[in-house]
Amino acid sequence: MRAVLVDWILKVHEKFKLLTETLFIIVNIIDRYLSVYKVRRDEVQLIGAAAMLIATKYEEIYPPTVKDLIHVTQNRFTRTQILDMEMQILTCLEFKMQENSSYRFLERYSKIAKCEQDSVTFFLAQYLLELALLDSKMNQYPPSHQAAAALYVSMRTIMADSANRGIV
Repeated sequence: MRAVLVDWILKVHEKFKLLTETLFIIVNIIDRYLSVYKVRRDEVQLIGAAAMLIATKYEEIYPPTVKDLIHVTQNRFTRTQILDMEMQILTCLEFKMQENSSYRFLERYSKIAKCEQDSVTFFLAQYLLELALLDSKMNQYPPSHQAAAALYVSMRTIMADSANRGIV
């Protein structure tokens, strides 16, 4: 269920053209909430919509409205249901919204490694981190380790590709 929810979140994230960091915050909120509560299958999308509402309020300049979220859930939930779930999540997490995400670590590590954020290396590492969002087993690794591993694999892949082309 979690993988299906994250896949839906990715699509909605792309539709609203949200920041990359927002995506990582949404998934982090969902994972922390699901680690505390068992939820019914019919509540999963509601949790995703509420987590998106929280994260976008936190990170975005122009967050989507509750009406927008009702629309993307195909009117499965009411305004009251989404706002009630938002309050339940915030209460559960004790209003602690920000934990360092693997994306923030990637930004920092790429500066240290002198990989510009518009480089192929950075985008490949970002792609690897986004793939890791889909697998809940990756939650056992700290975000800093995930970012370091993604950047390392990305840099090695680019170097190997360059060596194969004789560009070294």
